[in-house]
Amino acid sequence: MKRYKELTGCAVLVNTSYNVRGEPIVCDYIDAYKCFMRTEMDVLICNNCILYRDEQPKFIDEDWRKIYALD
Repeated sequence: MKRYKELTGCAVLVNTSYNVRGEPIVCDYIDAYKCFMRTEMDVLICNNCILYRDEQPKFIDEDWRKIYALD
């Protein structure tokens, strides 16, 4: 962790998949935004961009539960 902080300036490293159950793992910014808006997360950070849920326009999307089968 110390070396990671030295290299990046960031003291936090999260190792997890970013998706909801049954959905493919997020691969790009569009996937990240869709997953963010489909869940109850409050904040999405991608590089230097910080998005707050309560500042986003209304998100109209297909019901992901009808698209992806639960495992």
